[in-house]
Amino acid sequence: MTPKLFQAVTVPSSRFSNKKFHREPGWRSYRRTPACAAPPALRNWLLDTGSLTQRLIQASSHQFRVEVLNQRVERPFLSELRALNMPLGAKALVRETLLYGKNVPWVYARSILPLSTLTGRLRRLRKLDNSPLGALLFKDPSMVRSPIEVACVTALNSHLPEAVQHFSEPLWGRRSVFYLSAKPLLVSEIFLPGFKPYDSKPYNHPLKTIY
Repeated sequence: MTPKLFQAVTVPSSRFSNKKFHREPGWRSYRRTPACAAPPALRNWLLDTGSLTQRLIQASSHQFRVEVLNQRVERPFLSELRALNMPLGAKALVRETLLYGKNVPWVYARSILPLSTLTGRLRRLRKLDNSPLGALLFKDPSMVRSPIEVACVTALNSHLPEAVQHFSEPLWGRRSVFYLSAKPLLVSEIFLPGFKPYDSKPYNHPLKTIY
């Protein structure tokens, strides 16, 4: 049975012209909706506050790479606008990537970078290419992270890129708002069916978190 972590939210899709609406995952704080319905071995991955990039590098024995699926300025989804306190209709740089371990797609990542964030020294975030965003975030001494939200993702989430739409069992994801020099950006990470390295130890990082 699919865990009931969905909210019935439909939002006009700015990206998929052949679909008028999509449904977003029901992102909720893990304090209110614990990840207890997720596979037990996946829970510490969902709730680990360290660098997912670094942990994937370790789990893959350094056989890690990033594939950029999309990066362009467009309207984020409604829940993303809310998470970033952005007005309706606002645009941001949307970056979608696949994170590979041992040549298998393990994680789909979607990052929302408000245009107001991409100023000053953070202009460099516009040109990450195939470099992992997470590595840069956790090296920045000004980084602060909001509490993690989790969600169950099913085939009803038609906003997912075609590359990750074909799965039979529900997937699990997490997201957080990161602040660099008090400028926000949102990162969502969905663990894909090919992700199996459950035995990797968490990567500890001295983290400042907003509660």
